Amino acid sequence: MAARPDFHEAAPDEALVVASDRSFGVVMAVAFGVVGGLPLLRGGEPRLWSLGLAVAFGLTTAVRPSLLHPLNVVWAHLGALLNKIVSPLVLGAMFFLVITPMGLYQRARGRDLLRLKRDAASPSYWIPRDPPGPAPESMRNQF
Repeated sequence: MAARPDFHEAAPDEALVVASDRSFGVVMAVAFGVVGGLPLLRGGEPRLWSLGLAVAFGLTTAVRPSLLHPLNVVWAHLGALLNKIVSPLVLGAMFFLVITPMGLYQRARGRDLLRLKRDAASPSYWIPRDPPGPAPESMRNQF
């Protein structure tokens, strides 16, 4: 496990989560079954290649799911790769397209929702609650 300076915690690269071979086979059989049968909803022809794969995955899952292990590992690696690519893109897009414009809009309106502006004339930054919160005696066993 190599420590990486760009993260707060070091995560091992070999910590790949692989589902059980049986559940992988069931998921793939159902997914290919849905893809194969979806055109029937619109009056079209079923996708025979997909239904064939669904049957193959279903039979393999029922008879000997360990044969699916190499495909399961490849699928898990593909998911990990997509996670490394898609997550930063989606989070970056959300930050720059939603949160940043909202913050700029609030700042332009003069709003200080976090009350970060310094007020030298104020004796305290304490915000009184109305009604007050629970009694301090009720906080004995918090954990």
